[in-house]
Amino acid sequence: MTVSGLGEGTARAALELANQAPSVHNPPPWRWRVAPRGVQLYAEAGLHSVHTDPDDRDLLVSCGVALHHCVIAFAAHGWRAVVHRLPDPQEPHHLADVELHRAAPSAAEAALAGAIQRRGTVRPASAERAVGLDDIALMGARAARFGVTLRRLEPTPELRTLLPQAVWTYATAPPHVTRTRGGRHSSMLDVPAGNAPQRYPTPMHSRVATIADNGVLMALGTVNDDAVARLRAGEAASAVLLTATVRGLANGLIAEPLERVRTRNRLRELAFDDGEFPQMLVRVGSDFDG
Repeated sequence: MTVSGLGEGTARAALELANQAPSVHNPPPWRWRVAPRGVQLYAEAGLHSVHTDPDDRDLLVSCGVALHHCVIAFAAHGWRAVVHRLPDPQEPHHLADVELHRAAPSAAEAALAGAIQRRGTVRPASAERAVGLDDIALMGARAARFGVTLRRLEPTPELRTLLPQAVWTYATAPPHVTRTRGGRHSSMLDVPAGNAPQRYPTPMHSRVATIADNGVLMALGTVNDDAVARLRAGEAASAVLLTATVRGLANGLIAEPLERVRTRNRLRELAFDDGEFPQMLVRVGSDFDG
């Protein structure tokens, strides 16, 4: 490691913390590599289903979640990150360079780093409390820093029907196609996401009947629908989840409804008046694993 003052032990500890990020995929589809100025994020393209994620949206959003977790993890260790997204057009699986500089963490960064370790392992005591307007405002403000819009979805009769139908369609689709990665990556320090223990399940569970029953359901949307927008949506999703954890609210990602083009287009109308593309749904304030 050639970043002055950052040793291999610190880098590995930070990346193992980053690998606790929730993922739409199992195993998580990202890999880290230490570089001269920091660390690099790569997508493991073979670890996702071409049936349920043909355009890599879930893969990119998942990697974006891990990217923000990485930034927060390094901040907690005294390193400020400057993120360069998709730095090499010739290598689309190279999603980000994380350039590191010595800096003390802010109070907010320290709190979010603590939330990484708490989220999904111990349910907040106030998991069933009502989600306040101040909670939503803070989560929305933090999502906006990534150019991502957070919109609350009202549990209308249409939504209560639309989402379970979409999840059922997802659940009965062809099975995920995954391949186990073999061999070694390189002589550099590589930390695949799969090396981290899975301390809570990925959000692919079948709470069909209760998606909109309790808590607050929100959509994350972007003006564009390209790789950078999806990566940023994942970063925003991470900020929302960790902020909710800090504020004592249970939380999780819901991806299945957006896998259906028809449902995604309708949610685009309902949440964003056709102005933005929904990239991920986030549920906050109800007691469930995700």
